Amino acid sequence: MSYDLGKAVGFKSKDQPVSWTRKDIITYAVGVGAKHDDLSLVYELDKSWGPLPTYPVVLGLKGDDEDVTLFAAKTGGEPLPGLPKLKSSKVVHATQSIEVLKDLPVASGSGWKLSRRVVGVHENKSGIIIDNEATLLDPHGVPYAKLYSSSFFLGSKANGDKFSKAIAAPPQAKPLPKDRKPDWVVRDKTTPEQALIYRLSGDYNPLHIDPELGKAMGFGGVILHGLSTYGFAARGLIQVIANGNSRALTVFGARFTSPVKPGDELETSAWEVGPGPNGTSEITFITKNLTSGKVALGNGVAFIKKAEKSKL
Repeated sequence: MSYDLGKAVGFKSKDQPVSWTRKDIITYAVGVGAKHDDLSLVYELDKSWGPLPTYPVVLGLKGDDEDVTLFAAKTGGEPLPGLPKLKSSKVVHATQSIEVLKDLPVASGSGWKLSRRVVGVHENKSGIIIDNEATLLDPHGVPYAKLYSSSFFLGSKANGDKFSKAIAAPPQAKPLPKDRKPDWVVRDKTTPEQALIYRLSGDYNPLHIDPELGKAMGFGGVILHGLSTYGFAARGLIQVIANGNSRALTVFGARFTSPVKPGDELETSAWEVGPGPNGTSEITFITKNLTSGKVALGNGVAFIKKAEKSKL
């Protein structure tokens, strides 16, 4: 049977209702490593308090739920035209990007939604990759963020030929400069309880809490959510480049390259590689897992407005 993979590109799935509260904003900040003195992230009465700009990445799984949910009920989704049935048990979150269009309110109220479409399909010898775009809209249809993610369905096969079609994509990272040291380096240590906290933002995948499942899947135990590591990197770069001003970050993206275990130490190295839009600087970064010695986040790109004197 032959599949017309291009038919899936542009497919719009149903809008997804989403919501969040002030408590959700604080819970997310702690889940990505906010410390006791990060009052602008964790203390609602601090004059600078507000959401981390990467918060919307949790909404695809959280939706408008206010309680613990079954992860299995969140996976699968609508079948895509032109594609074979894809197994959600063999899918890897490959990349994630966010483009911030407007400052996020600290609580949503009702009527917010994610408008979602498929913007790319790729087949290679290892499987099928689906690129998704989700636009966060307020009750009046005003866009606040664009989210791009790619899902790699390992071992899936359609026609067995190399295929690639895309109609939209986020900014791509420039190569890491090899002729100079990074402009900023930030280290941070996750805690053994990190995944227990991050899952409260809506990702209740048992892989991040059940050590027996982690062993059965070949990870040797529990692994941290990739989006927690992603948030660690974003929070760290905001701190050292923008002196903690969350509104300074407008684009943040990376590829997930190897797992992190709760308790591992992370090091993010960042280079300024040119001017970005609207007074920002374009940043290329990489996040290493110092405990395993492997790269956890690669192909990192960010647009951040530098503080007058950023911390080195």
